[in-house]
Amino acid sequence: MSDTSADSEQLDQGKSAPADRSTAGPLDESEANAVRPYVDLGGVKILPREGLHLRLEIEEGSKRVVAVGLDYAGSTLQVQPFAAPRSTGLWHEIRQQISEQIAKQGGTTKLTAGAFGPELLAEIPSATAGEPGSRRLARFIGVDGPRWFLRGVIAGEGVENPEAAAKIEELFRSVVVVRGTTPMPPRDLIPLHMPKTGAGSPPTATPEP
Repeated sequence: MSDTSADSEQLDQGKSAPADRSTAGPLDESEANAVRPYVDLGGVKILPREGLHLRLEIEEGSKRVVAVGLDYAGSTLQVQPFAAPRSTGLWHEIRQQISEQIAKQGGTTKLTAGAFGPELLAEIPSATAGEPGSRRLARFIGVDGPRWFLRGVIAGEGVENPEAAAKIEELFRSVVVVRGTTPMPPRDLIPLHMPKTGAGSPPTATPEP
């Protein structure tokens, strides 16, 4: 699947998002319903729901939160919000870099069309003890919003089971990105933090080392 250099350049500059993103999500904070009981994690807000388990992924050295993990309906969804230019997108370029990184690990990726536009179906070598040569499947999805980019990684039943995929995709749609007004270079992770205690914080929100 090779494009001409001109086509690649055009793709790299375009935003990648569903046509109904501003109404169906993932939403910008300015587009979200302010009275809904979101869990505030800084760069993203998550809407609690029955059966949802929330984990925060912590970088060992800096102890900062680098991703939000969501376990739901037999699938896992990792989300990360990044700063992005106002008029151009990041997903086309980042998607290519993900493919290259997985190839270096000995894995493979396939470009497919999904609910949010282009996505990657990846087979990644797994270091499961006692199972040499085992691989795990994952879907890499991305949406370019206003001054932000939201990346998601789906694993579990939502990779191949259509019914489970619909549930985890709806969860990704419900994420609200809080870009804030602080100037940030494109590709910088929008800061995440532990949920503030109080109404709306689920008891299952726990840090993961």
